[in-house]
Amino acid sequence: MADLFNPEDDGVVLLNRGGTIAKLDSHSEEERLAFGWFYKAIDPDGTVRIDKQGDFVDDAWELEQAAYDFVLHSRSGDEMHLQVPVADLVESVVFTPEKVAKMGLPEGVIPTGWWGGFKVRDDRVWDTIQSGGYGAFSVGGSGIRERVED
Repeated sequence: MADLFNPEDDGVVLLNRGGTIAKLDSHSEEERLAFGWFYKAIDPDGTVRIDKQGDFVDDAWELEQAAYDFVLHSRSGDEMHLQVPVADLVESVVFTPEKVAKMGLPEGVIPTGWWGGFKVRDDRVWDTIQSGGYGAFSVGGSGIRERVED
């Protein structure tokens, strides 16, 4: 589940860095749309991003599978990993090198990552986003941790 969180709060489990909310659509109070990177896996220069727990996703296919599972089975966002839906998914795309090439975009500009947006239904959460209290997304999930040798 993708969550909104305060990137300054050390108590939050972060699964990525740089998931900043990039655009708020406040054309009308009814829109309440927030867009940004849900997860940046690999920087445009090829550097794999490592989160605060030392975890990472270095396989675009694996990231796609997680994103597709979310879109097929959840589609709701919660606040601070509390598992209470406050937003509905309105946009989701996983950028892979293959997709970027097929789009005709220059190589080395867009990270391998998951971009998306939510329509925020909760008044208090929307006010917090607009005031800058929540400035990023955090992807929650589970998996099997594997030791990686250098």
